[in-house]
Amino acid sequence: MHIDKKTRALILSEALPYIQKYSGKTVVIKYGGAAMTDPELKKAVLSDIALLSMASVRMVIVHGGGPEINGWLDKIGVEPRFIDGLRHTDEETMDIVQMTLAGKVGKELAAYVHELGGKAVSLCGLDGGMMRAQQMDAKYGQVGEIVSIDTDLINTTLDAGYIPIISTVASGIEGTHEVYNINADTAAGALAVALKAERLMLLTDVAGILRDKDDVSTLISEMSVSEIPSLVQTGIIQGGMIPKLDCCEEAIRRGVHAAHILDGRIPHSVLMEMLTDGGIGTMITS
Repeated sequence: MHIDKKTRALILSEALPYIQKYSGKTVVIKYGGAAMTDPELKKAVLSDIALLSMASVRMVIVHGGGPEINGWLDKIGVEPRFIDGLRHTDEETMDIVQMTLAGKVGKELAAYVHELGGKAVSLCGLDGGMMRAQQMDAKYGQVGEIVSIDTDLINTTLDAGYIPIISTVASGIEGTHEVYNINADTAAGALAVALKAERLMLLTDVAGILRDKDDVSTLISEMSVSEIPSLVQTGIIQGGMIPKLDCCEEAIRRGVHAAHILDGRIPHSVLMEMLTDGGIGTMITS
């Protein structure tokens, strides 16, 4: 698509105040869904993040990798199991989760950012005792809930000008040797709080919070955390969106300035949400 010089200048002039606003601030992005599996969307998202990092925004990526994990489980003849929306993680599955997220997906994302001209490092919650967890419930297997986060390694990486790309595998509490699979939305929210982030952004495969799930024109572009309970009670927020909103609410109540539910299927949705007046998804504030 060709953009004339005047339009390009207007776009840049609109973006400048937002770049200044976010410069030096931390933004945590949970990266998953179609934006991870579609090559063009992947390029758009990662180039957005690389650009913002070059503009001195401290970008942190927390990624999932469900399809990749399922693919490797299929190769070894293991059927994926989910309970209450969480992956049941037995010992064999935990090995695949750790290998896939920390050993493959994270490294590939870091390499891709470098191809786009950015600088990135693939980390996981095991590195430097970054994330420690305890078992959530025995029925889920080795699925954990975070009990502590050490941000030293992340901040060192950011201070050096790199984008930390974090796989959500955590170690057990100090003195133990367990390894836990952590829900990526939950981990992103907890990391945003620990890093005192300006923003938490969850990339999804929906336009945002819709009053009518079949009508994108009913998008709620901005809402407060106090509105969440009534939207759940009336059925506007339901299913898999409920834990995402819980994650956003918890992050905001603990100091994150705003959270965003963002459609990762739209190219450059990150830039449109952060650097334009209108935005594109749903922003939740206090």
